[in-house]
Formats: sequence, structure tokens, C-alpha cells
Amino acid sequence: MSRKLPESELILNADGSVYHLHLKPENLASLVFTVGDPDRVSLVSKYFDSIDFKTQKREFVTHTGKIGGKKITVISTGMGTDNIEILMTELDALVNVDLKTRLVKPQHTKLQIIRLGTSGAMQENIPVGSLLASDKAIGLDTLMQFYPELAGSQEWGYYLKEKMSLGFTPYQTAASELLLKRLNDDFLKGITLTCPGFYGPQGREIRLKPKLDQMIERLSELEIGGNRLSNFEMETAGYYAMGELLGHEMLSLNAIVANRITGEFDKKAEKTVDNLIHTALKLFMKK
Repeated sequence: MSRKLPESELILNADGSVYHLHLKPENLASLVFTVGDPDRVSLVSKYFDSIDFKTQKREFVTHTGKIGGKKITVISTGMGTDNIEILMTELDALVNVDLKTRLVKPQHTKLQIIRLGTSGAMQENIPVGSLLASDKAIGLDTLMQFYPELAGSQEWGYYLKEKMSLGFTPYQTAASELLLKRLNDDFLKGITLTCPGFYGPQGREIRLKPKLDQMIERLSELEIGGNRLSNFEMETAGYYAMGELLGHEMLSLNAIVANRITGEFDKKAEKTVDNLIHTALKLFMKK
């Protein structure tokens, strides 16, 4: 028999919804799109045929509706893998825990969760304005120091630890093969580096000089089996790792709005993000 989850572990609001997301099971579709920016939720839901539910708590904004009779949810997450850990844990609880009895359900339910995010390229041949799917992701954050070991190869993690002289081992994880197969030639595929910050951890110097000199240039030259790191952002590795451990299908899709090697920023970034949203919905809402 499964353990009854204490109120202090799985916190619910007074209406019975999960604490941070403020959702009940009936508010959630099995296909979930996520965005970082709360203002971007409406940029996704404007393509819905109907919006049947809306809620907001902190940075977590949710719209659930339908496209062609198929139920769909879009949620904003804020930035960073700490927020992704909250999101993934509570989404999983909505489908795999009986919130009334606080018992884990005997039958596991699998969600399909697709991130629609912005990212910077770290290879000169990945142009701004392009769309990129994260085939693999490497986490420079320490989230997985607190969870069970991941099953797949960790060669990139050990390699980066050595090359960057880190005091911990980054973790490596991968996208859902099922979801990757749904993509078309609109998407490049690459290896995404997930960073625990926007400035120093991504090699930006404003008033503080990053500890790692010429970080982006050095990272862009690293290679395993002919493969190089393609881009970086702040969430993908956390998504993939939590998805693997909790048993959900995960995919991160990126609008490339900057190229850190050429120094270029996408002057049509809003149009690129809209193209990502429209392309993803067209692909994944097909019957």
C-alpha cells in the first residue's frame, strides 16, 4: 500500500488545488505546453479555439482550452530549474496522486510536456531566427544532486566537470524519442546547456567578471564524437531530468534569438517566438 503523503509534503490550497500551480486535476490536459514568461501564455492561447479555464498564482499562469476538440494546457513557469522542479512535481501530483486521500495512484499516468522557450546559440552556424529542438541537455545547475541517479550516459557531465574545473558533476539527459519523431525539418537538433543564471553562468560580464575566462568560446569548442554544444538557456535539463524520473514525455523547443559567437541578437525576436508557437501547435495538435 502506498504511503499517505503528509500535508506538510504535498501542500494543497483551501480549494483542494496544488499549492503553487493552483490547479485541480480537471484543469489540466494530458498535453501541456510551457513558457517561461507569464505574458507569453496568451500568445499561445490566442490560437486556441476556446479557453475554458484560467488561473494565476505567482509566476504560474495557466490557460486550458481546446483546439479542434482536443484539450490543451499552456502554463508559464518563470525562469530556472528551481521553478521547473516545482512545476514538474505538482503536474505529476495532479495526475498520479489522489489529492483527496493523499495516496499515490496504482496506475501511472504519463503527460506530454513541451517547452516553448528562447535560447542563445553557441555555434556560429546556428543563425538567429532559427528553431532548435534539444535532443540532449546538460545541466550546470545542482538540482540533480538531490534526486536519484539518472539512467543514461553522463559523458558530457564528466567532460564539462573536467574542462570547467567544477566542484560538482553536471548531469546529462535526453528528450523523449516519441516527441522528437513528431518534428519536421523546421527544427534543427542540438545539445543544450542549461545554466543556473543569465549573466555570469552564461559568460556575460557587466560589472562582475565571470570566474571562467572566455567561457562561451571555450564551451563552443568542446566536442564529443563530433558533436558540440549548440545552445544554452536556463530550464531544459531540469525538465528532462524530472521527466525521466517521474515518467513523462518531455521536449524542449527553442527560438534562437541570440548568437553569442557572432554577437548578434534577433531584431525580429517576437516574430521568431510566434513562429515557434505556431509551428509547435500545428505539429502536436494534429490528429
